[in-house]
Amino acid sequence: MKNYRLIPEKYRFLSSSGLKVIAVITMLIDHVASVLLRENPVVLLQIADYQLTLYTLMRTIGRIAFPIFAFLLAEGFHYTSDRKKYGIRLLVFALISEIPWNLEHSGKLLYSSQNVFFTLLLGFLGLCVIEELKTAAKKTKGIALLLALLLISIVLRADYGCSGFGFILLMGLLREYPVFRAVTGSCFLSSRWQAGMAFIPIAFYNGKRGFIKGRVLKILFYVIYPLHMLILYLIKENMGGY
Repeated sequence: MKNYRLIPEKYRFLSSSGLKVIAVITMLIDHVASVLLRENPVVLLQIADYQLTLYTLMRTIGRIAFPIFAFLLAEGFHYTSDRKKYGIRLLVFALISEIPWNLEHSGKLLYSSQNVFFTLLLGFLGLCVIEELKTAAKKTKGIALLLALLLISIVLRADYGCSGFGFILLMGLLREYPVFRAVTGSCFLSSRWQAGMAFIPIAFYNGKRGFIKGRVLKILFYVIYPLHMLILYLIKENMGGY
């Protein structure tokens, strides 16, 4: 049902700023585990042969981050008054984040895959193409562009790959169908039920901007990504390296 939501409007208390905070915190939890705990698992619970480690728990929580970032990107695409500026900002931070990404993942300046800002940029461009397709008389060029962006996501090996690119398009295409978007989105990514947990806070989204306003806070939200990866790299190096 179009625009039908399970949560009544009066109970929706999370603004886009609130969702950004949740996405950033869960991303930090995920990356701390990935970089610092992968080789040092701490057992939290053991039942027979099953072990729940701190590493597994933190990585599971971390699966919430990307779906929220993808959702926020689709919302940003809808509300922004300057899509060119939005796209340029994504490109700039994709380039800025690449060396911290490489260092965090390999301890070297080069790494085989690219950071998530490239995925977000490709998804954003895909949403732009879909927007043009709605009014275009001839659809062939637009479909070809979408396939080209999909191919680029595969060749670049951007974080979350072609499934991440497709997930962003899904968030935009099903924007007016929140329940169907949540059900479909929960089955789309490889992490499935873990990623599906992201739609719980998304269900409480009230459509408002929240407290992250102004140029400084907006840029700070982007800066957190490369900055935290650089810090984790330095901590890992201090602990004995890669």
